[in-house]
Amino acid sequence: MCKVLVTGGNGQLGRAIKDVSKKYKYEFIYTDTEEFDIADFDQVSSALDKIKPDIIINCAAYTAVDNAEEDQDTAFLINTEAVENLANQCYERNIFLIHISTDYVFDGRNFKPYKEHDPTNPLSVYGISKLSGERNMIMASCNGVIIRTSWLYYKNGNNFVSTMLRLADERKSLNVVCDQIGSPTYAGDLAHVIMKIIENRSLVSDVETYHYSNEGVCSWYDFATAIIDIAEKKCKVMPLKSSEYPTRAQRPHYSVLDKSSIKEKFGITIPNWRDSLANCIKELK
Repeated sequence: MCKVLVTGGNGQLGRAIKDVSKKYKYEFIYTDTEEFDIADFDQVSSALDKIKPDIIINCAAYTAVDNAEEDQDTAFLINTEAVENLANQCYERNIFLIHISTDYVFDGRNFKPYKEHDPTNPLSVYGISKLSGERNMIMASCNGVIIRTSWLYYKNGNNFVSTMLRLADERKSLNVVCDQIGSPTYAGDLAHVIMKIIENRSLVSDVETYHYSNEGVCSWYDFATAIIDIAEKKCKVMPLKSSEYPTRAQRPHYSVLDKSSIKEKFGITIPNWRDSLANCIKELK
C-alpha cells in the first residue's frame, strides 16, 4: 500500500487531509513537531528511513507573518532550509513531495490574477522565506508539486473565520481592512485537490508549481461581512484602510491567484469561496 507522510499534521491543512483521507486507499502517517521536526535534519533522515513513505505532503511551515519580521532566523530555518533538506531527502529516496506555499510571494501590484510564472517580489520576510523554500525544492530536482494558496481556513484551528466568530460574540462592531484583495481557501477543498494530485502524480515531471484557492474575489472586509452574515451574528463590520491598521509585515494589496493550470492539468472543479464558507460555518453550528 502507498504510504503518505503528512508533516504539520495538527495544523489546519493537516487536519483537513486527515478528514478527507478516509475515503482513499493509502496509508497515511501524520506527524507534528515533536516526532518529526522538519528543522531537525538528522531526525528527518532517520524518520524517513524508518517510515519509508512514497509521498510526503509538507504542511509544516512558519506562518506568523508579522513575527517573522523579527524572528527571521526561525522563519528561514523552517520555510527555507528545512524545505531544502526535505527536498534533497526526497530526491535521494525517490519520494514524491507536495509542498504548500503562499500568495505572499507576490507584491500585489499586478491587479490581475497571478499566473504561476509571473514575476515574484515578496514584501515580507515570511514571503521571502517561502519563495526561497520553493526555489530550494526546484534546485533539489525532486519529483513533486508546489501549491501556492491564499487565505487558508478550516473548521478547526486558529484562523480568520474562527477569529471573526469569536470577536463577533465579544464586540458590537469590528474594523476590517477593505483594500487587500484576494481569495479565501477552505482547507477541506484544498485537501481534496491534494488527493487528486496524488492519484494523478504520474502526470507530474520534475517540480511543477500550481495555484489553488476557492473561486471568486473579495477583500478581508467582504470576507468578514460574509462570515458574520452567514453565521447570523449581530456584530457590525466596518471597513478600514490598511494605512489605518499598520502591521510589522507588509501585505500585498492584491494576491488573487489564477487557477487555470491546476484545473486543466488535474481536471478539478473549484467551489466559490462563499459556498465553501457557508459549508464550514454549517459544520461549526
